[in-house]
Amino acid sequence: MFARWMKPLLAAAALCTAAASAFAAWPTQPITLVVPYTPGTGIDLIARQLSAHLPAALGQPVVVDNVAGASGNIGSEKAARAKPDGYTLLVQVSTLVMNKSLYKNLSYDPVNDFVPVAQTSWGTLVLVANPNVQKAQTVGDMVAAAKAKPGQLTYATPGVGTPHHLAMALLLQRSGAEMLQVPYKGTAGAVTDLLGGRIDYMFLPAHVALQHIQAGKLKAIAAGSEKRLPQLPDVPTLAEAGVTTDNVDMWYGVLAPKGTPPDVIKKLHGAIDKILEQPDVAKAFEAQGMVPAVSTSAEFGKLISKDSQRWADVVKKGNITAE
Repeated sequence: MFARWMKPLLAAAALCTAAASAFAAWPTQPITLVVPYTPGTGIDLIARQLSAHLPAALGQPVVVDNVAGASGNIGSEKAARAKPDGYTLLVQVSTLVMNKSLYKNLSYDPVNDFVPVAQTSWGTLVLVANPNVQKAQTVGDMVAAAKAKPGQLTYATPGVGTPHHLAMALLLQRSGAEMLQVPYKGTAGAVTDLLGGRIDYMFLPAHVALQHIQAGKLKAIAAGSEKRLPQLPDVPTLAEAGVTTDNVDMWYGVLAPKGTPPDVIKKLHGAIDKILEQPDVAKAFEAQGMVPAVSTSAEFGKLISKDSQRWADVVKKGNITAE
């Protein structure tokens, strides 16, 4: 009888030992970084930097798989459905948690179907105005003008539910002002109309806005980050301007399918952190308006959870939907 019960137990123990050994040896095959956007985007740049540097740390090739479409949902779902063995990872931006509230019928959970590996960077959003907008010197000026003429002032976005859109929606909700959103299919058209005076305001990534600000074609009103930007030391943060929006900057990072072994996550995190400390990586990030961000996996997880709730509240209050 004893032997009869021992055989299954020994078999199970052997399987556990084999699994532990397999993950201890990880990685033993190429790793894929799923990028849910087209090549050339900020997310793609991060993935390309990681794919160039991770092989030296992990001893295996790292390839980038661009799976664009549906505001990042197609590629994100592909990564979420991948085997949780550390060989398929997702490189994403804060749009991921926004999509959880914006899309009601997703077949995957943008937050709960992943585990955080490492935050890689921040991308600052700057609130800008066309210089011809009257009294567009401060956030207070903008809010006062918007309250005086509800729905008459305009702001551009690259699309409904983008970080640019939700950042402005949050600002307006917290300040009690009302403006008309004009959504575009991408940033280029929005910037063109903003420069041409057909749009009044917009949140733009710092690296996109900076050249126009320095040329006097756009007026910087506030930075969405916790601290003032070194390139714009005279431009206050939203908090300094009196708006309690918290940091509205975009975060970027690496996630793994839920169930990926903790030891694999730990090894990946350590390798990515070392890459983020390299000067050439920081320089490449800076060219795309990003600043490397080093944090623990747990801290990244808390940021994701906090942002998920914050943007869910904005979406609900503004009755915003991307479908």
